[in-house]
Amino acid sequence: MLDERALVDGCRHKDRTAQRKLYELFARKLFVVSQRYTKNRDDAEDVLQDSFVKAFQHIDTFRFECPLEAWLKRIVINTALKHIRKQKPWQNQAELEDVAPNALPQTEDSLSGLHYQQLLKMVQELPPGCQAVFNLYAIEGYTHPEIAELLDISEGTSKSQFSRARMLLQQKIQNERPIPK
Repeated sequence: MLDERALVDGCRHKDRTAQRKLYELFARKLFVVSQRYTKNRDDAEDVLQDSFVKAFQHIDTFRFECPLEAWLKRIVINTALKHIRKQKPWQNQAELEDVAPNALPQTEDSLSGLHYQQLLKMVQELPPGCQAVFNLYAIEGYTHPEIAELLDISEGTSKSQFSRARMLLQQKIQNERPIPK
């Protein structure tokens, strides 16, 4: 097993073996990230493929200031966001201030009893704008101002998309739960 520095050095020299090893080392984890931002497996594979192409093209910019996996994950997220921005899924969406207060979810639901694949499917079924904001805020830990900048939307739109995503996910979770006997 090559260490990361040797792997990156090999990739910088366009060594196909090093590139393949880098791909094999990180593709599975990064595919999961890609799936969270896309609607289906084909789109997730496209985003992952594009991400590795970008990573290999820009490997010279990697300076080991963060873990290699974190750098690659950032490329996958940015590639997925670029894919989403092309679709402009948040156009004509209400700002948070325009949403009726009683329309927002007021409870915290537990996710116990649901498997990862079920949750992933639910997130993938969200409208694209909700899906992107939910992933960035709830999973990646970005703030609404950061999301607004990343997606070129207003902070209010980010907040409303997240609230809508939560509400839709809570409805889906409720529908997935077995009826008590």
